[in-house]
Amino acid sequence: MLEDVNAVREAQKLNIPVIAIADSNVNPTGIEYVIPGNDDAIKGLKLILDYVAAAIEEGKASAKKEDK
Repeated sequence: MLEDVNAVREAQKLNIPVIAIADSNVNPTGIEYVIPGNDDAIKGLKLILDYVAAAIEEGKASAKKEDK
């Protein structure tokens, strides 16, 4: 999609790493971290994003412990 290409280009200009959930029919050029998965299935996306959210929370908790 055009929006996706524009978002990747903008992220590259700002040196922001791009993370994407991508089907096998997607060109991963410009994506630093590709998460293989069905990008059309809501349940699959929710499952992956739930894992990502849990990892973020775990990282935050770990960082707070290190600050003490």
